[in-house]
Amino acid sequence: MTTDSDTAVLPSTLAAFMKQRRMGLNDFIQRIATNSYACKHPEVQSILNMNPPQDAAELMNANPSPPPSPSQQINLGPSSNPTAKPSDFHFLKVIGKGSFGKVLLARHRSDDQFYAVKVLQKKAILKKKEEKHIMSERNVLLKNVKHPFLVGLHYSFQTADKLYFVLDYINGGELFYHLQRERCFLEPRARFYAAEIASALGYLHSLNIVYRDLKPENILLDQQGHIILTDFGLCKENIELNGTTSTFCGTPEYLAPEVLHKQPYDRTVDWWCLGAVIYEMLYGLPPFYSRNTAEMYDNILNKPLQLKPNISNAARHLLEGLLQKDRTKRLGCTDDFTEIKNHMFFSPINWEELNAKKLTPPFNPNVTGPNDLRHFDPEFTDEPVPNSIGCSPDSALVTASIKDAAEAFLGFSYAPSMDSYL
Repeated sequence: MTTDSDTAVLPSTLAAFMKQRRMGLNDFIQRIATNSYACKHPEVQSILNMNPPQDAAELMNANPSPPPSPSQQINLGPSSNPTAKPSDFHFLKVIGKGSFGKVLLARHRSDDQFYAVKVLQKKAILKKKEEKHIMSERNVLLKNVKHPFLVGLHYSFQTADKLYFVLDYINGGELFYHLQRERCFLEPRARFYAAEIASALGYLHSLNIVYRDLKPENILLDQQGHIILTDFGLCKENIELNGTTSTFCGTPEYLAPEVLHKQPYDRTVDWWCLGAVIYEMLYGLPPFYSRNTAEMYDNILNKPLQLKPNISNAARHLLEGLLQKDRTKRLGCTDDFTEIKNHMFFSPINWEELNAKKLTPPFNPNVTGPNDLRHFDPEFTDEPVPNSIGCSPDSALVTASIKDAAEAFLGFSYAPSMDSYL
């Protein structure tokens, strides 16, 4: 039961939470490292002293292969566009930002179609040794065409210094944005979103892909109010039904205990994250949230799940199953998505109609058209579009380091010759 004191502290807690979650995992680790209380915790010391993630270690130890011939570079299959270049687009607004670049609303000059174009700086990616995650994101996007709740990639291309993903433009807003405004959702609305998210995760798992970074910022609403999952930079490919991986990655509030413990983890890490998102939709904050990141970390590992009595028994049972700290006992550990789909919480859902988008969404964003940016954070849309986004790279930039960057992303797409910019 919520007390008066709980109510009084909630707005400030929410404000702190909104600010904190934008920080990301690196800042989270840095804050733990500078917290004397946290550093004494043996699990924290284990994390801070850990070896490089498996993927990064493989990347750093790999012997560079000789540059392929120009014909071998054009191997994107269905996403290749040999003539694409930045000047094809009129870049209108910044609608998102990340570690390596920005997402922009863009209109194609020839057909006036609107797209979300994700523009990534090669230099920033190489500096953090994230080439493998970026290529994995492209690979996963290529497989998304058959699912209604995953963002679609139209094509990708690159210049000497940037990578470009040309994606579906989705302007119903982040689930995070709507939660921030409404604080929490009623159970039927949370169930609808959870079902569409689970369907998308189940599809990725059927392709042996673990998503690993489910959070409200990566869940968009389309113009009708359906879920669209986006941002596949942390996806891990080729994880068979009982396969595991051990790379430390994700977002602090949603990290599963086995990830924090540096233990091998499997597909059930996504079901933990689904539980955390459902909990947040119902209660307004993630299940083990604390303003103190070290305390939150300790909560995830050791604190029992606490559920207030204002949800149904079915919701309670679902959350207890998904937020089970032991992954071998977690809902979904035996039969993956089938277990989630058959849970009594989802008994009102007709899954065939859901996947056909025949169920009416509980909320309509009411956008008037592509230029309606009401559901985007003004923090992004008020920012000026950088002139460099749609311009030709200066020929002086094509130095040895830029050439190295180009080789690191061979196969991402066709790279136009510099002559095409003149």
